[in-house]
Order: sequence, then structure tokens, then C-alpha cells
Amino acid sequence: MHLTQLLKGSALSALAVAMAITALPTEAEAQSRERQERIERDRGERAAARQERRAQRAERQQRTERRAQGERRHDRLKATESTGNNRVDIAQARRERRENVRERRADRRQDRRETQSRNRTYRAERNRTYADPNRAERRAERIAERRRDARREARQDRRVDRRQDARREARQDRRAERRQDARREARQDRRVERRQDARREARQDRRAERRQDGRREAREDRRIRRDAYRDGRRAERRRDRWEDRRIRRDAYRDGYREARRDHRRARYYDGRRWRDYDRWDHRRWRDNRRYDWYRHRYHNRDIFRLGRYYAPYRDYRYRRLNIGVQIGNLFFGSRYWINDPWRYRLPNVYGPYRWVRYYDDVLLVDVYNGEVVDVIYDFFW
Repeated sequence: MHLTQLLKGSALSALAVAMAITALPTEAEAQSRERQERIERDRGERAAARQERRAQRAERQQRTERRAQGERRHDRLKATESTGNNRVDIAQARRERRENVRERRADRRQDRRETQSRNRTYRAERNRTYADPNRAERRAERIAERRRDARREARQDRRVDRRQDARREARQDRRAERRQDARREARQDRRVERRQDARREARQDRRAERRQDGRREAREDRRIRRDAYRDGRRAERRRDRWEDRRIRRDAYRDGYREARRDHRRARYYDGRRWRDYDRWDHRRWRDNRRYDWYRHRYHNRDIFRLGRYYAPYRDYRYRRLNIGVQIGNLFFGSRYWINDPWRYRLPNVYGPYRWVRYYDDVLLVDVYNGEVVDVIYDFFW
């Protein structure tokens, strides 16, 4: 039973295959015949269309010729208008121009209508007569191609999405790294600022301590100077009184009392003869090159750089003294004497004269009456 059914099925299938094989050539012949007929019809239609286009081209050429004739006539009318002033000719020329414009517009509209109608007929005939045998296959191919394109686009979209996601993640990672770097830098900056603030505060504290120490030392120095000034002033006064007594005693011994009585000055012996000491010429010794103290000071600056000058009076300030002024005996005490004038290239003096320091000036003073006989300003540094 099964064998007979199997044989029947195999026979039927073989018969169907044979019928399909025989039917294929007949269908191919029919399709080729239809294709040839369609090609012939298309050729005839193309020939008719070419003839129609040639006729239309001839019509257009005739229209262009007519337009050219009208334009030439229009030019002649213009020439007549330019030569004469005839109103009738001008009106006729205007009418002809209008007619030519209307004809050109009508020709253009007709050409557009013919072209549109020809295109419509050609499309309709082509759609009616044309039958594509491979339409289903091409459609299936187009569908498959669209699917492939869709898959390709989907893959591309997924790739683009992955790239965008990767870029987004990379940007987020970079942002996170930048934030971390910024936080780290901010922490470092805060640490550096704290250290700088601590150093600044330490410097300020040290400066404040130095200021306090300086003020304390300054107060202590002022106190010491005040005490030393007070003690030195007392000792200087005692020394000055002793010196004044000695000077008066020496002057009395040398004939000071006799000089006062006779209203004459004392005399001194310079080694060769007696000289009158009150005849001091403050210009003559300055012309002597031996006493060029200015150049000597230029080459020996340290000699002319003395210590601080302490005035005999506490509140006394510098006053510029001139020749002939009399000063108090405290200003030309022995503490202010210049005992070695030649060291500063000053001339040696005798009798009651003494070179005396007065601040940075040098005074030549008569110690008997305190008169300033000669003065050099800004002698010391």
C-alpha cells in the first residue's frame, strides 16, 4: 500500500516537472514576441513624434520670420517717427507693436499647450502598452535592497550611537577628571594659601616683635643718651670751668691784665718775631696751596667723617654762623677743639685762637671773647 502511493506520488511529480519544462519555452517565446511588438510600436511612435517635432520646428521658424519682419517694420516706423512728426504713423506703429506682442504671447501659449498635450499622450500610451515581465523580480529585489539598506542603516545607526555613547562617556570622564584635578588644585591652592598666611603672620609677628624690640631699645638708648648727656654735660661744664680758669690764669700770666689796661691785644712769638694775633687774614691762607683742604678731603674721606655732634644745650639746633659773631664759651670748650689742624690741612694758630668744630662746620674762635674770626662751612661729612 505504501509502495503504490509512493510510486503514484513520484509519477505525478515527474509529470508536473515535465509539463513545467515544456511550458517554459512557450512562455519565453510569447514574452519575446510581445517585446518585439512593443519595440516596433515604440519605433513607430518615435518616428511620428519626430515628424511632429519637425513640423512644429518649421512652424516656429515661420513665426520667428514673421516676428523679424514685424520688428523690421517697427524699426522703419521708428525711423519715420524720428524723421517726421506724423501722429498717424506713430499711432499705427504702436498698434503694430501691440499686435506683434500679442502674437508672440499667443505663440508661446500654443507651444506650451502642444508640449503638455504631447507629453501627456506619450506617457499614457507608454503606460498602456508597456508591460514589464520582470516587474515582480525587480520589486522583490528592490524590497530586499531596501531591507538591506535598512539593516545597513540600522547597523550604522547603532555604530553611531555606540560612538556617540563612547564620546559622551569619554567627555564625562574627562569632565570628571577635570573636576577632580580642579578640586585637587583647589585643595593645593588652599594649602599653599594657608602656608603663605602662616608665613605672613609669622613675618608680621616677627616684625611686630622687632618693632617692639626696636622701640624698647630706642627708649633705652634715649634714656642712656639722656643720662650720658646729663652726666657728660656736667663733666663738660666742670672741664670747661677748669679750662676757663686755666686760660684766664695763663692769660693773666702772659700779660692779659696789662693788655686790658692799655686796651691792646696780646702778642705771640712765631719763632722769628712777635706777631699781633688779632690781625688774622682769612683770605690769605686760602690762596696757599699747602692748605688745599678740599682736595685733601677728596682723597681722604674717612678722616673727615666724624661721629655725631652733641650740642652743649639740649634744645639747641643748627644755626649758620658768620665771621664776627660771638658765641658762648660752651661752644668752644676743649671737647670741640681740633688739636691737629694740619691733619685736615688747616693752618696752625697761636695765641688765643682755636680751631673749633661746630656741627659739620669749622670755626676759628678767639677764646678770650668768643668772637668767630674765620669759618668753613660743610667741612666734615
